[in-house]
Amino acid sequence: MKIAIGSDHAGFHYKEAIRHYLTDLGHEVIDKGTYAETPSVDYPRFIRPVAEAVAAGEVERGVVLGGSGNGEAMMANRIKGVRAGLCWNEESARLCRMHNDANVISIGERMMTEETALKLVKIWLDTPFEGGRHLARIQELDE
Repeated sequence: MKIAIGSDHAGFHYKEAIRHYLTDLGHEVIDKGTYAETPSVDYPRFIRPVAEAVAAGEVERGVVLGGSGNGEAMMANRIKGVRAGLCWNEESARLCRMHNDANVISIGERMMTEETALKLVKIWLDTPFEGGRHLARIQELDE
């Protein structure tokens, strides 16, 4: 799978860990930055390119990170065709895929351990969308 990833300075360490993890799993990862923990940066500068790549079909999925993940999810969801889910535990990662067909996952580095973040990404990647009654509504919203 081709996956774009991006973070601000507060999500940089987990971005790097997730980027390596995804590469080790055999995915092609497109890193949209930031490329260092310092200096502090504004998250839209790095999150928007991830969301735009997903919406344009350049990548199949996107991973965005920040301190809490809230602003990153909000920024990604401003792009038509993006369905970003803010995930904080295993169930939120599973349900954002299963019920919402989330094509972007948002994670807050300050909210969880690195081990948890990697686990959430794995669950999000492995969980299929169940379709059915949710599909028509999602397609309607994407139009």
